[in-house]
Amino acid sequence: MKLFGLLMGCALAAGAASNDTFLIRDADVYPVTGPEMKGVSVLVQDGRIAEIGAKLTPPRGIRIVEAKGLRVYPGMIDSATELGLAEIESVRETEDTGELGEFMPQLRALAAVNPASEHFPVVRVNGITSVMTFPSSGSTGAGGGGGGRFGGGERQFISGQAALIHTDGWTWDDMAIKPGAALHLIFPSMPRGGRGGVAGVPEITPASAAVAGVAAGGATQARQAYEAQIASINQFFDDARQYQKAKAANAPDFRPNLKFEAMLPVLEGRVPVAISASRASAIHDAVQFAGKQNIKIVILQPRDVKQAAPELKEKNIPVILGRVLALPENEDDAYDSASTLPAEAYKAGVKFALGTFGNQFVRNLPYEAAAAVAYGLPYDEALKSLTINPAQIWGVADQVGSVEKGKWADLMITNGDPLEIQTQITHLYIKGREVELTNRQIQLYRKYLNRP
Repeated sequence: MKLFGLLMGCALAAGAASNDTFLIRDADVYPVTGPEMKGVSVLVQDGRIAEIGAKLTPPRGIRIVEAKGLRVYPGMIDSATELGLAEIESVRETEDTGELGEFMPQLRALAAVNPASEHFPVVRVNGITSVMTFPSSGSTGAGGGGGGRFGGGERQFISGQAALIHTDGWTWDDMAIKPGAALHLIFPSMPRGGRGGVAGVPEITPASAAVAGVAAGGATQARQAYEAQIASINQFFDDARQYQKAKAANAPDFRPNLKFEAMLPVLEGRVPVAISASRASAIHDAVQFAGKQNIKIVILQPRDVKQAAPELKEKNIPVILGRVLALPENEDDAYDSASTLPAEAYKAGVKFALGTFGNQFVRNLPYEAAAAVAYGLPYDEALKSLTINPAQIWGVADQVGSVEKGKWADLMITNGDPLEIQTQITHLYIKGREVELTNRQIQLYRKYLNRP
């Protein structure tokens, strides 16, 4: 018995000293979902937050992180990226963001994630511990999105399953938080132009057709093409529902179909459809489509938030807003049209999170939120748009998004406000494991700083 007790004691001591078990002592904790807690300790065991309190007694042999005068925040979440799927845009071999085909729901972005991507260390340095990584259109052209590869390929509607992942891990399976967090649907729209707009042509209406010298039937043909695309999407969903019924009925002629199998979680309401739809008309049609198909949706990169807000609020549909530090999309837009979108969504009662919709600006995510504060968004809401809001939108609020007991210890320790550029992150933890705060830029800086 003595030997057994000795072995158990050694095992407990080893667990207490493990890499994902430690105590952050005497820190100011900002849980996001509650008020600030001054001078408290956070106990992390086996990668999860075990206790938060002012008078915690640390287990024997546990690692102590002294944090007096420092702050603890939850790690930030970027709700729209291509991290792990794209490395160097000009090198085709490093891009794995999409495949050809109009309807590809069976494609899983997670399976293509490269854990060794140099982009991950870059974003971790700024406190980003989780991202949504999206499969994007395999082609370019007119669509309902707001630009970039999220903005819709002319020949593709469903690009695959987006994954919510951590920004650190040995394998993509190790990084996964929610492998199939959303199905990406690129909603069609009537052609419309503007700065960085779609196809660089103005919206076709009967009135503008005559002014622009477009043939009398141009607007009608555009409308017919648009309606045909909507009908094609509806038909695919209807076919998937028929497959669902046939599978449930054990029909004798039933044959498995990978595309329709991937649609089952969507039809059952377990996975939302993330719809790229920028303009008010496209957003309205997307909402009507969701009602007809009885599915949950999230709108990606909406620009006409003010016009679409009443319908979005009524249907309780969240949105993922694009970059705040961006130029106006159309020539006649206000100079601050992108910067005021978060405040507009908040005032309208629409739940939102922020996404950078690419890779090059992911590291600037906290500063995007800070810019939104300067244009009318309350500070607390800006912080929520990077933490608890995306966690709730993507269905993982029980795992990440705030500093609460039982959640993964995705934490950052800072010497100030994480939305301020001058703030330094002193420690970063993902699933309780401390991550080295270095990246390629820092390594090159140190290398050439010490050049003889």
